[in-house]
Formats: sequence, C-alpha cells, structure tokens
Amino acid sequence: MESRIKFSLNTQIVVLIVAIAMWIFLGIVSPYFFTTGNIQSVMRQMTIQGILGIAEVMVIITAGIDLSVGGVVAFVNIVMSKMVSAGSNIASTILLVMMLSALIGLANGMMVYNLRIPPFIATLGMMSVLRGATLLISNGSNIFGLPRSIADFSSTNTFGIPNLFWFLILSVVIIEIVLRYTSFGRYVYALGSNIEAARLSGVNIRNVTYGVYILASTLCGLAGVLETSRLWMGVPTTGTGYELDAIAAAVLGGASLMGAEGTPLGAFIGALVMTTIYNGSVLLNVNPFWTRIIVGVILVVTVAIDQLRKGRR
Repeated sequence: MESRIKFSLNTQIVVLIVAIAMWIFLGIVSPYFFTTGNIQSVMRQMTIQGILGIAEVMVIITAGIDLSVGGVVAFVNIVMSKMVSAGSNIASTILLVMMLSALIGLANGMMVYNLRIPPFIATLGMMSVLRGATLLISNGSNIFGLPRSIADFSSTNTFGIPNLFWFLILSVVIIEIVLRYTSFGRYVYALGSNIEAARLSGVNIRNVTYGVYILASTLCGLAGVLETSRLWMGVPTTGTGYELDAIAAAVLGGASLMGAEGTPLGAFIGALVMTTIYNGSVLLNVNPFWTRIIVGVILVVTVAIDQLRKGRR
C-alpha cells in the first residue's frame, strides 16, 4: 500500500503544479482573477466539488463507483428546502437529511454486497430513483421562502475564509485520518487491492462495503446542505453533472478506477483544478459547452494514462 500512496502523492504534486500554472496564467490574462471576491468565490464553488470528490474517492478505492452523488445533493436540497420553508427547525431538518443520506448509502452498500449488483448499475439506479423522488417532491419547481440566515451562512467568512470552505478542509482532514490511521481505512484499501485476499485475511467485507457507501453518501448529504445554503432555495435540477466532476476530481488527484489508490487530499487538489477551469472559463468568456468538452477530455486522458501505467505494471 505504501507504493500506491507514494504514486498518489506524486500524481498530486504534478496536478498541483498544473493548478499553480493555471492560476499564474489566469492572473496574467485576467485582472479579476486574483481579487479577494473571486478567490472567495472559487473557494465556495470548490467546496461542493471537493466534498463530492472525497466521497467518490472512497468508493473508487474499493474498485467501485458512485453515480448517485449528484442525486443525493439534489434530494437533500429539495427535502431540506421543503421542510424549512414550511417552518421546520433548521437544526433538526439538517439532522434528518443527513440520516436520510446515510440510509441511501446503506441501500447502495446492500445492493453492491448482498445483491451482487455492480456498483455502476446499483448507483445508476439509485441516481434515477433520487432524481425522480426529487421531481415528485418539488413538482419540478424551485422552492423559495428559506430564512435569510441560511444564505447568510454561505456568504459569511471566518478568518477571511468562506464558512463553506472550512467544511471542505474538515472533511479532508477527517477522512485522511480515517483512511491512513484506522483499521477501517486499511481494510478499504485492502478491499480495492484484492477482495478475496482481504476476505481470507479476516476482513469483514460486508461491514467495510456498508461503511464506505454510508460514509460517502453522508458526505454527499453534507454537500447537499451546503448547496442549499449557497443557493438559498430548492432547485430540483441542481447536482446535474456533479457525478462527472466528482469522478474527475478523484481521478485527477491520483485515484485509480482499478481500486486501492487515492486520497482525500488528492480529491481536494483535483477539485481545485476543476474549479479553476470553470472559474477561468467564466472570466475569459469561454463558451460553457467548450468547458464541458475540456473536462471530458481531461477525464478520458487521465484514465487512459492510468490504464497504460497499470498495463506496464
């Protein structure tokens, strides 16, 4: 596992250098990039992508995939908005939607482990279910009437850093500790390396699978809560395409779709690159359709490089 972590760190260094080069370039071509307001905006945008990237990298380490991350964000956004706008207590509502997110993760884990459904199909089905439920609850319309305090939280800074960004930092630190310094984390990497060898070594495959999907979905629920604060409304179409961004952030940060490689810090750096691309495209007036093409090409090239490296190994 040490060699895998070393490779991931090397990948992170390369991607970080790319991100720095992009920031220097944008700072030169746009007088607005290095303004305080724009940097804080990048942090707020990066928070959602970063947290979803961390959730995705956990599943990818086990050689799985989670396509329901955007669906969880949208579902939490609508349920929270619907309840709070109807007068429910904000704290209890957040607790409820976080519990619902964990249950969604448990359902994903049960489909993958108990029903032996491939993670791609299981989470694709969950994504469809969540999208349908989101549209049913909202009737396909935006939900307004949320308290101003919700919007104020996302627009407020602490020590000059947006409140939302602190949650990303906290998520990176906690999941890094879990994966590096706990037996559960070692089992997660073992599961992605060789599931049969892990089973013969006494690893409880069921509990680890459940734990990974529950933790990943809970992180997505957190992203949904923060998205609600950022939007200050319920938007049933929010989270569309977040699956691609989360996978791209994870892979750019050194995660291998073959499993057993990847770190939360890598997802953080990958999300930084993704957010920089989106932010720079807006500042340079690049057609958003071209932006999606660029992101898709980056994802394909990164995965292709990973596959070539696996072949040589």
